[in-house]
Amino acid sequence: MPKIKTNSGAKKRFALTGSGKIKRKHAYKSHILTKKTKKQKRNLTQTGLVHKTDERNVKFLLGLK
Repeated sequence: MPKIKTNSGAKKRFALTGSGKIKRKHAYKSHILTKKTKKQKRNLTQTGLVHKTDERNVKFLLGLK
């Protein structure tokens, strides 16, 4: 049986932490930034973690089990 390929988009968007959690970036930080407050833009810059319910799907896209 062939190996499952890693999803190219997923490997660019997600990264594993040392403890096995999945890091992600926040959305809404790419354009239309003039109407967003400084605080909002600053908070969107920080990385977040993928929610527990989505971890299984993201790990499948990354080729992890």
